[in-house]
Amino acid sequence: MSLDLIRSFVWTDFRLAVLFTVIVPLILLVWAFAQKADAIQRLLVIYWRVASLLAITVYLMIGSLPISFLTGFCARLLIPLGLWFWVDLNEELDDQFQTPLKLTFSAWRWAVSAYSVVGAIASIPFLPCSFSQTRFADQFCQVWLDPPFGYKAFFHANTRPQFLGFLAIIALVIYLLYLVYFVVFRLAKQGRSAIEQ
Repeated sequence: MSLDLIRSFVWTDFRLAVLFTVIVPLILLVWAFAQKADAIQRLLVIYWRVASLLAITVYLMIGSLPISFLTGFCARLLIPLGLWFWVDLNEELDDQFQTPLKLTFSAWRWAVSAYSVVGAIASIPFLPCSFSQTRFADQFCQVWLDPPFGYKAFFHANTRPQFLGFLAIIALVIYLLYLVYFVVFRLAKQGRSAIEQ
């Protein structure tokens, strides 16, 4: 595969990620709060907690940290899991009348799940970028850093990339601690129920 084709794929993926994982769910969250749609609100709050790993990944890439390829892959797997895992929220959504909000939310949930799974599969060839500094320095890995550096130039023009990478490492540690807490304690207690008992 040529470098130009990969670069085109990377920028397309970044634009789709902004649309599907940031803009649309933000609009849906505001809409759900305005409509007082509790199940959709709860599912979107869960989504934002899970999807924050994508934001962490962007900042890890700005810091030129190879682990960013692994965190990006994991985020793409965790997003559909977080959206479909909860039995009680799925049942509550199924029992609701069809409204424009529910229809839009359902379409987005399927679309972002498909996008995430396809993106995870497409990123498998780039996972070795996470485990080898030599491989990470290769142009086929470095091309993935172009969109995050574009983001940095727009939002953090005067901030050193190393500092942003350091903040991303702290955020990743907090994310992992919360994930371990959730899996070990809350999941054992609550099962697939999103409402604490």
